[in-house]
Parts: sequence; structure tokens; C-alpha cells
Amino acid sequence: GKKLGFTFNNKNLHNISLGQGQEVVAEQALDLAAKEGHWVILQNIHLVAKWLSTLEKKLEQHSEGSHRDFRVFLSAEPAPSRESHVIPQGILASAIKVTSEAPAGLRAHLHRALDCFGQDTLEMCSQEREFKSILFALCYFHAVVAERRKFGPQGWNRPYPFGTSDLTISVHVLHNYLQASPKVPYDDLRYLVGEIMYGGHITDDWDRRLCKTYLEEFIKPEMLEGELLLAPGFPLPGNMDYNGYHQYVDEVLPAESPYLYGLHPNAELGFLTHRSERLLRAVLELQPRDSSVGEGAVGTREDTVKALLEEILEKLSDEFNLAELMARVEQRTPYAVVALQECERMNVLTVEMRRSLLELELGLKGELTMTSDMESLQNALFLDMVPEPWVRRSYPSTASLGTWFADLLARISELETWTGDFSLPSTVWLGGLFNPQSLLTAIMQTTARKNKWPLDKMTLQCDVTKKGREDFASPPREGAYIHGLFMEGARWDAQAGVITEARLKELTPAMPVLFIKAIPVDKQDPRGLYPCPVYRTRQRGPTYVWTFNLKSKDSPSRWVLAGVALLLQV
Repeated sequence: GKKLGFTFNNKNLHNISLGQGQEVVAEQALDLAAKEGHWVILQNIHLVAKWLSTLEKKLEQHSEGSHRDFRVFLSAEPAPSRESHVIPQGILASAIKVTSEAPAGLRAHLHRALDCFGQDTLEMCSQEREFKSILFALCYFHAVVAERRKFGPQGWNRPYPFGTSDLTISVHVLHNYLQASPKVPYDDLRYLVGEIMYGGHITDDWDRRLCKTYLEEFIKPEMLEGELLLAPGFPLPGNMDYNGYHQYVDEVLPAESPYLYGLHPNAELGFLTHRSERLLRAVLELQPRDSSVGEGAVGTREDTVKALLEEILEKLSDEFNLAELMARVEQRTPYAVVALQECERMNVLTVEMRRSLLELELGLKGELTMTSDMESLQNALFLDMVPEPWVRRSYPSTASLGTWFADLLARISELETWTGDFSLPSTVWLGGLFNPQSLLTAIMQTTARKNKWPLDKMTLQCDVTKKGREDFASPPREGAYIHGLFMEGARWDAQAGVITEARLKELTPAMPVLFIKAIPVDKQDPRGLYPCPVYRTRQRGPTYVWTFNLKSKDSPSRWVLAGVALLLQV
């Protein structure tokens, strides 16, 4: 634009960011630009899906008879799924399309981060040594947080749009602080970068902790003493010129591996496995579904669905009789209430399963007209996927239908045992509950009533035993034993009783039985403990359950960077 004379100062360049009610302004700018021969930039058009048909008509209207210098530039984020493709085909067909691919790998990301600056940037601060060191550390931090996304939920609970603008603003703030202060204000810099510049994107508390931990590791007084390792085998460089930093990255940065991010190599195995599963699932879904593929294929498909349908109906047990169960409860303790609530939730799910399967059975026999819901159910059964209506009434799970149904039967069996006499099981399968938080809250309620402690001044203490589920014959006098948990990102050393580095190819090793009991908050000693988040599935994020403090000989920051968490299902 500057080369051709189109600038804001010349008032012939209009830049409009959509998504904030700017659609009318955009229409006026397009009309003016078409008449006068201006340029119009419309950013984030994916945020105004309903307005895009109007935009399409406007562009078609101005495609003829407008000024020869009139140009329109549109920008949009990539769509996360097929359903999110909102840009009309007419706009795509008539446009010259340019994609900006993020660099692949940490080395490319680090070079791109350094490309935001030049030799003049390195020389603009009076405290040159401090400025250069922190600038390079910030570039490495930016590259790590941006590329860490590829590891999925173990990298970040939620994906964030970290951009080079966050980096350039952070360096601008660094320059202003160093010019104004003879001492380096490490705490202030970490707070501004971690809580505002980058932290402004972050919506998850555990991701905020991760961002803060990276900055605590990368930006600290040791960086000026030549003792700071940004990653294993990659020390912070000394005082160099601009080209020297690029050369240093090429020559010294180790080969791409999860260690550069503080992660274990298993994280890469996990993310590649997940990517392969998604690819194969997509291929499976591409199979033809209509009758045009030939009678033989349709027969096979229907036979498969009928056999699976009959098997599920045969194995699915009757609903729990809630009226009878409530009558048998002598005392409605917090644990008994949890059991009754779980039975109620299980009934909602199994009733819907039975209803929809019987309806589909009649449809396949020709006794009912096949509806779109019945066809969706049939497709899901054939593709070994949990049907959407079941998912809505179910618990978070990433399993295929076969695994999910076996898991469901095991949950029903556990509930039948528990509701036999309503006494707490010797060990509780925490992952087998619709609402695991309810059991953990019940532990605190029971202890609070017994000891007359205020509930809001209590917390849970987690002790990892050295035994398995079969070694326990009765529940503890206070609290509860829980089993069925797995650790991701590390493993539990049962002999030493601490978290330790994972073994290669053991992605989610099982935990021994955990003893959970409630104690007053002021009795808890946080030293030597890693606050470990507990999630229901490997998707993490919204499946968060609780935080268990686990013993660790290493600094907790090691496990934060490694994305260590406990999972209720794998």
C-alpha cells in the first residue's frame, strides 16, 4: 500500500476489524472505495457469518463499473471443523487466496520470532547486555508457547492465538522498563508478559500456571551470569549481533524433540497416535452409506447393526428402582445421596438407550418409518461411535462404542454393589461416577459433620498407597480409598512414594489406590508437593475434577512444564 500510495494518511486505505458491530461501517467503506478507487481491508470476516451473504452481494455489485484501483482484502482464521466453513463459495471463487501457514518446528518459530526485530532493535537500549539477553529469552518463550499447541491438551488445555504482536509489545515494554530503571525488574516483567500480553489470551487457570512457570524459568537473575539453560543442551547466548543470534539458533539448538518444551517424549507419541486415529476415523466415515452401493453391501451393513443392537439390548440391565432404593436407605448420609444421584443419572441414560434401540429395531423391520434420528443412530452403531443422544445424557468419554458400552456395564455393576446395603465400597472407582466431585465433596461433608469443622475451611489430603484394589477389604474409618486413576506426563514411583520420570511408551501408567481424607486447610503442608490437576479424560480442559497434592523430590515446575495430570479414563 505504501509503495503504491495507499495509506491511512492519504485517506484511501480503510482498515475495519469485524465482529464488533462494524458491518454498516464496512458497507459504507466498500461503497466509497468502489467509487473513489480506495483499498479496503476487512479483518476477521469469519466472526460475522450472517453478514457474509450481504458482503457477497456487495462485492458482486461492485465487480462491474467500479474504479479501476478499487481493491478489497479479506482475512479470516482457519475453520476448526467442516461445520465452521462459513465463507460463501462466491467470495472464495472470485478471490485470489493466500494462506499464512504457521512455521513448523521450534527452530522455524524461533527464527520467525527473531525476524520481528533487527540490529537497530538490539542497539536501542542503554542497558544493552540485559536487553539482548531478555529479548532472546522472550523470543524462545514465544516460540515454545506457540509451537506447544501441537501436543494437544497435554500442551495447552485450550488452543490460544499467540501472535508476533504479543512478542513485539512485550519487547517494547521491556525497553521502556530498562530505560527507566537501572535494575532489571524481573517480577514486573514476568507479570506484564505472563498475565497481560500473553495471559490476556489465556482462559484456563492451569494454562495460566504453565505460562507463568515458563517465564519463571526463562527470565530470572541467573540469565545474566551465563548459567541459564533455556532447554537441555541450549544455553542462553551471550552478547551477539543480530545475524549472530540467527546463526546461534542454527548451530546450537538441538534437534526437534519434546524435551525442548519441558515435555517427555511420550507426549509426541500421544499426539501422533491421536492424529492417526482422527485420520483413520475420517477415512472410515467416508464409506458410502446409501443403497446405491449395491444390495450386498447394504445387507451387510444392516446385519451388522442388527446384531450389535440385539447384543446391547440383551446385555443392558433394567433401570434402578429409585423408589425402592430410597425406602431402603436408613440414613441419608452424604455417601448414600451420591449413590442415589448416580442411579438416577444412570436411569436417564439407559432409558434413552433402550428407547432409541427399540425404535431403530422396528424401523429396520419396516414397522416404523425411518427418521433422520434413527438413521444417525444406525450410522453411529455401524461406525462404532457413541450416538449423539447418548453422549448428551452420558459422561465425558473419548472411547469407541464397544469400549464405552463395556465401561457402562462395569459402572452399572459397581452401582448395584454399592446400593446393595449403601455402605461405602472398600475402594471407590472414582472414574465410574457421572459426577466424581460429588464423592470428594461427600468425604469433606462427612468429616465436617463428625468433627464439627466448618466445611469452607477444609481441604482434601491425598496419600498414595503401595497397594492395588484387591488388597483392601473394607473402607477406612475416615475418608475413602479410590482406584482407577492414571498419570499422564510422568509416573508414580511406588517404592520411593514420589512422582518420577515416565518410561518410554508408557503413556498413562496406572496409579495405586489413593487414600483421600479431609483435613483443615491450616494443617496442610505444601512443601515438597506438586498440585496435580485431575481430569476425566485426555481431552482435559472442561473435564477438570479436582486438585490432588502429590509428593515430589523435584521442583513442581518440572511437572508443570511436562503437563503432568491424573486422568480418570484413558
